[in-house]
Amino acid sequence: MELTAGHRDQRVLFCVVAGMSLAFVLFGFLADPPGQVLRGVGDIVFARDLVITDFVGVGGLGGAFVQAGLVSLVACAIYRVTGAPVDGPAVACLLLVLGTALYGKTLVNIWPILAGVALYAWVRGDRLADHVSTAFFATALSPIFSVLAFGTSLPTWAGLVLGVATSVLIGFVMPPVARRLFEAHAGFTLYNMGFVAGVVGAVIVSVYRAFGLGPQPEMVWTSGHDTPLLILLAVLLVGVLAAAFVGDRTPWRNLGRLLRSDGRAPSDFLASDGAGAVLLNMAVIGTLATAYVLVIGAPLNGPVVAGILSVVGFGACGKHALNIVPIVAGVALAGLLKPFELTDPGLIWAALYGTCLAPIAGRFGPHWGVIAGFFHASTAQVTGALVAGLNLYGNGFAAGFVAAVVAPVAAFLAHPRRAADTPDTPVPAA
Repeated sequence: MELTAGHRDQRVLFCVVAGMSLAFVLFGFLADPPGQVLRGVGDIVFARDLVITDFVGVGGLGGAFVQAGLVSLVACAIYRVTGAPVDGPAVACLLLVLGTALYGKTLVNIWPILAGVALYAWVRGDRLADHVSTAFFATALSPIFSVLAFGTSLPTWAGLVLGVATSVLIGFVMPPVARRLFEAHAGFTLYNMGFVAGVVGAVIVSVYRAFGLGPQPEMVWTSGHDTPLLILLAVLLVGVLAAAFVGDRTPWRNLGRLLRSDGRAPSDFLASDGAGAVLLNMAVIGTLATAYVLVIGAPLNGPVVAGILSVVGFGACGKHALNIVPIVAGVALAGLLKPFELTDPGLIWAALYGTCLAPIAGRFGPHWGVIAGFFHASTAQVTGALVAGLNLYGNGFAAGFVAAVVAPVAAFLAHPRRAADTPDTPVPAA
């Protein structure tokens, strides 16, 4: 049976993501001896992983990257087994899984939430394939399982039961909540599931805090691995660039059209512009994100690499060079004018993950992107406390509030006599 162009493009992107995951595993075994890697993976799996917990500081460079690569390969296998399409949002989802498995998602804590979403699909009578991306986006709250199972004074069996039950419930409620909350920002943030996870997580954490089980935030942030991680990023980005020319000798032909898109969710650059343009776009914005980190002098570690991968992944469904640069500029401006350092962990993440607000710059102009980035830099510093460091997409939570305020104001000023437009069919992006 001959593959259509769309299926060929999806296969190329799937192979690229799987290749990046395998590269993580290979890098991990090159970084540390096998025995040390396996011990590191074990330490990570049973860690009480509150944000920010750089798994490099828990299981070593080798353990962190092998564990992350394996988690992403599991996700790839589930996409393949269920027959879920590897479209633009799926590519973003898979690279987000690969990145956040460096500081939160583990081979153990993702399963209860996945089971909860599968239960939701079964109750509705839906195909599981239609909910795979939602399920993996929902693992933003997977640290809740780790904290309840391994980080309380409860007996081990009680912690495990409580962690599984809570996480399954989270997975079950996330899909319907995601569709409702999408209306709050109307697609002007690409991390819808981060906003949803923040809301759901705040409710869950509030309940447990009332019973005295609230976790205490902690941070593990490493440095000193710049050279090997820069080499890894260079290899990955060159690989993505090379893949852009597989089956398309002139991938830049459609890049101009892609750059004219505002990126507002739901969007799928893979469907509209093809694999060549998407991969070229991913390589370009990944290089820009890496360059920003190097220019400000920030260390390369697990969480920073994860932030760069999030930029790369969403190059398939919303982000491009023209709509992310104003957001980063706004965050940097906030860092220069406020009592922040550009190299503070929170501000690095605000610049990288804050690019989820790219549709604001794409729709209303770069000046509004700068404004959105400026406000996001401050908002992201305070919203994390609401979920006690248990939402891996904390910047998505903050961006939901920023988009809900800035986008309507920008739309009103652009067209004072017309209400802000909203998408016809609300579809969660991430």
